[in-house]
Amino acid sequence: MSTTTDTLQLAQTLGQLLIEQKLMVTAAESCTGGGLAYNLTAVAGSSAFLDRSFVTYSNKSKQQLLAVDGQTLLQHGAVSLQTVQEMAAGAAKAAAADLAIAISGIAGPGGGSEHKPVGTVCFAFWLCGLCTSNQAFFAGDRAEIRQQAIHFALQQSIRLLTASPN
Repeated sequence: MSTTTDTLQLAQTLGQLLIEQKLMVTAAESCTGGGLAYNLTAVAGSSAFLDRSFVTYSNKSKQQLLAVDGQTLLQHGAVSLQTVQEMAAGAAKAAAADLAIAISGIAGPGGGSEHKPVGTVCFAFWLCGLCTSNQAFFAGDRAEIRQQAIHFALQQSIRLLTASPN
């Protein structure tokens, strides 16, 4: 289980990488409710790498703020790789960011199904026009699932920036 201290250290590492590579980041969050942006802005000097972020909890807000296609939401649902890919691309465009991190999941305690149980979280990482996505499953209560999702998003972003020279 990740701790708040671990997550802040990851946010600091990501912030340093963004500054070194002269990149701007944005987040498009659903189930984490702004937790990723909160951790990024906990880093002193975060205005050097973060201008704005989006909490798009409803499908309507995903469509209005991030240009997620309504057909994508109908066909695949809010918690899908297709939706987070569109969230990331839309956030990158709306924020003029080099890196966009999108998160949508089922934090519980309700809302899960046989195909998408509680703890299912989809992520997309849009970096300079290239988008990768993945799905993870986390265990625990609502707060623990959300914390693990934020931690995972930061870890994956760091991996992406250290593997991709800009």
